[in-house]
Amino acid sequence: MSPISYRRHLSSLGPLLFRAEAGRLTGLFFADRAHAPIVGPDRIEDEESAILDRAIGEVEEFIAGERSEFGLEFFACGTPFQQKVWREIAAIPYGKTVRYGEIARRLGAPDAVRAVGAAAGRNPLCLIIPCHRVVGSAGALTGYAGGLDRKRRLLELERAPAFASCTASVG
Repeated sequence: MSPISYRRHLSSLGPLLFRAEAGRLTGLFFADRAHAPIVGPDRIEDEESAILDRAIGEVEEFIAGERSEFGLEFFACGTPFQQKVWREIAAIPYGKTVRYGEIARRLGAPDAVRAVGAAAGRNPLCLIIPCHRVVGSAGALTGYAGGLDRKRRLLELERAPAFASCTASVG
């Protein structure tokens, strides 16, 4: 089993916790939020990891408005349903938003809006899997594990459409 490496990084969005295993990014969390993992003794604080260096660099470029896509190799561990939700979220283009209900419909489960929200809330790769681009039924800023202020800042950074008219067609 590969050791799990991590690194903390203070960004302009707040403290971030990066996690990697076997040369892939497996976690990116707002370290000051409830769903951030507790760094245990089985994790190595790795100041020389190439994947963590690259992840921090790409995230900083994204926050600075210099990058709209990530080129990292990553893996998000979750249930089959969570994996489906995260794939849909990952397909939302930069600067666009999609409603939770639309994601549920795309998954063939139109009544699973709350389950979609719960899966988004457990996203282990914030920013990389951009759940800040998912909005409520009326385009409202709802349900972001990083906090609504961060969600608003990220959507403003991306110049996403006005929240009341949020739509995107993601193929």
